Amino acid sequence: MKYLSFVLAALLVSPLANADEQDAVTKAIDSTATQWSFQFAYQSMPSYYNDTLSDGNPRPDGLDNYWQVRVVAPLVYDSFTVLPRITLRHYEAPDGKDGLGNTEVFGLIIPKSWDWGSGRMGLGPLVTLPGNEDVAKDEWGYGFAGALVNSTGKWFYGLLLTQSWQSVDPNLQPTPGKSDTNPLGLAPFLNYQIGDGWYVGNGDMTIQYDWDSKEWYVPIGVRLGKVLPSNKKGSWNLYAEYQTSLVYDSWPGTAVETSIRLNVTRTLPAGF
Repeated sequence: MKYLSFVLAALLVSPLANADEQDAVTKAIDSTATQWSFQFAYQSMPSYYNDTLSDGNPRPDGLDNYWQVRVVAPLVYDSFTVLPRITLRHYEAPDGKDGLGNTEVFGLIIPKSWDWGSGRMGLGPLVTLPGNEDVAKDEWGYGFAGALVNSTGKWFYGLLLTQSWQSVDPNLQPTPGKSDTNPLGLAPFLNYQIGDGWYVGNGDMTIQYDWDSKEWYVPIGVRLGKVLPSNKKGSWNLYAEYQTSLVYDSWPGTAVETSIRLNVTRTLPAGF
């Protein structure tokens, strides 16, 4: 948690000195901006690391691919803004089975005093719905998520975090050594505008910490994107992304070797 505290403190320093409004490109890639967002993405995971875990068992394989739809619908009030976000994913498993994953519903609450123009921070409740047991967990999850973002010149950076707990049936006997706490998710991101709407960044890099095994999983990736403004009414954000695993040796779950994502996002102003 010292690492998390350090990152949050570092991010909080620069917003006070850089209160310029976000430009069109930065706003298009900012998931916390007060705007409608409709995202459509396809992610393929053709290969996983198949080494041996510390318990002697082979590392499990993951899912083959998924389609993702994510919608953000802003609710603007006098003293705060709420950004409800729903994420649906349709997965395909190596054995050919497929189905909906755990649908995620999140509402980021941003008080006006927490929005300084070039960035903002917010916190809100997180709920995950049961998914198809062939490709996901057949259970509810409850927790919270937070975001802290800022832009400085051609740079846009920040941190997203999520933490949830399983909704455990009290009639079931708990598994020894296992808690109902899901892994902590930390997603630091850094984007740089190359020019003419092009940008490069580290992509959807979600670091996980497993509270049971006390182990970390750290992916690493690169994203190349292009923002196309649309007559001052929103924009299109197109990008391709490559990702692999950086730290995974002691991680008890799957570890992707190659992951490729293609994405199209349409944004529209809150009052469109």
